[in-house]
Amino acid sequence: MDADSIGMNGEQEFHRIQRLPPYVFAEVNAMKAHARAAGEDIIDFGMGNPDRPTPSHIVEKLIETVRDPKTHRYSNSRGIPGLRRAIAGYYERRFNVSVDPETETIVTLGSKEGLANLAQAITSPGDIVLVPNPSYPIHPYGFIIAGASIRHIPLGPDIGAFMKGLERSCRNSVPPPMALVLNFPANPTTQVVDLDFYGEIVDFCRHHNIYILSDLAYAEIYFESGPPPSILQIPGAKDVAVEFTSLSKTYNMPGWRIGFATGNRKLIGALTRIKSYVDYGAFTPIQVAAVAALNGPQDCVEEIRETYRRRRDVLVRGMQSAGWDVPLPPATMFVWAPLPDVYAELGSLKFSKLLLQEAKVAVSPGLGFGEYGEGHVRFGLVENEHRTRQALRNIKTFLASSDKVLAKLQGRAAAS
Repeated sequence: MDADSIGMNGEQEFHRIQRLPPYVFAEVNAMKAHARAAGEDIIDFGMGNPDRPTPSHIVEKLIETVRDPKTHRYSNSRGIPGLRRAIAGYYERRFNVSVDPETETIVTLGSKEGLANLAQAITSPGDIVLVPNPSYPIHPYGFIIAGASIRHIPLGPDIGAFMKGLERSCRNSVPPPMALVLNFPANPTTQVVDLDFYGEIVDFCRHHNIYILSDLAYAEIYFESGPPPSILQIPGAKDVAVEFTSLSKTYNMPGWRIGFATGNRKLIGALTRIKSYVDYGAFTPIQVAAVAALNGPQDCVEEIRETYRRRRDVLVRGMQSAGWDVPLPPATMFVWAPLPDVYAELGSLKFSKLLLQEAKVAVSPGLGFGEYGEGHVRFGLVENEHRTRQALRNIKTFLASSDKVLAKLQGRAAAS
């Protein structure tokens, strides 16, 4: 081992780890843990981690299945046949899209694992991948870990500007980009798109030989905008596109780690091959319970959606009443809030730390989702309405005392 591979502290520096920047959320998480250790009551909107229980019929199917010792053995890395058929049934019912359960879909350990493993399967060092910014961290970093180079396409309120950014990125990329990541409804920005947008994207990517990886994790968490479409509804989309979905948010199953990828046979085949080497699939009883989720009664999905709608309305209207101008998200379980004008110059990380310190409210700094996320913070709708109203009282007091808070900050800065 040569000296260049050893850091100044004597520890080995690993190339892939070096490509990952410091975790922006770590500072807020450390402050949150310290405050709780000191006995402070922190109202935590920081992580999109559903807090409500999984519907009982899904849990009961898990319990029933796990009692059979035959299900305790290794499972199937691409998913049990019954679950792949259930996924095909979901696409047929929800999107009127026909899916071959043998060749066009695969079960994943949540959409995050699927995205990361597909990146490993299809990416060579130096490949160019196009990713919206801001975006959920696995979208760029799954490919960065795999050795790719990322070109960020700014994602703002004007979705037409995104298409122009996509065209500009293709003109200026050497080598040409090999893949595009999409995520609508979007985390963190909550934006939604229609089939016209997807049609334009598919035509563009087919013309330029670019694969599309679409993350549809929030397919069933929508409000006034109506049910979000699937990119696979576009004729010819399967020539270039694969779509990732998850049961985590739809059925309150985040810890179960179950999702699926559906679409282009070549991409599904590549993911299948990689997964055959790295895992044996999700625990069979979890997969059987997932079949019960997809094929069983769907009133629970509407109840989950309504829970997020009520929480969204309480939070956003309360913030607006307190003088914080926040738009109403059309979908997802998040609120994407621009920093209050009086605190805009602080930036999202400093503001998040200040909100935690002064109002006992934890949020995610927008910078953690990419440079174009700066100027915003993300609230996850994971606190009940009572706790949300408590947070709003704290936020209202915090905003009303902004002059004193900023003066205190300036005093600390002068003292240091």
